[in-house]
Amino acid sequence: MNLPIRGLKMEVKMEIRVQSIKFNADQKLLDFVEKKLSKLPKFYDEIIGVEVSMSLLPEHENKNVKVLVKIPGNDVIVERNARTFEDAVVDCLDVLKEKLVRVKEKRAN
Repeated sequence: MNLPIRGLKMEVKMEIRVQSIKFNADQKLLDFVEKKLSKLPKFYDEIIGVEVSMSLLPEHENKNVKVLVKIPGNDVIVERNARTFEDAVVDCLDVLKEKLVRVKEKRAN
């Protein structure tokens, strides 16, 4: 007889797709993005996948990062510009945390 084991959570591997537009992202940047965004399931556990687009802009703060988080019902999109891609990713992550917590609280009610 197979009974569920209490206290153990199934680990679901969330797919993170990264696209760099008009430049080639180095492995260090890709690892940074993966490490940061892999924390998102702490805030919302039904994430289906994450798509990240990174591009260069002609402006002063010319690094653009757009993050699309796929969740059941509706997707969450955040876009930020910064001096570095790492700063833009961190800015996106801060906003995503708040948005995902709000979505989770709405679903609980």
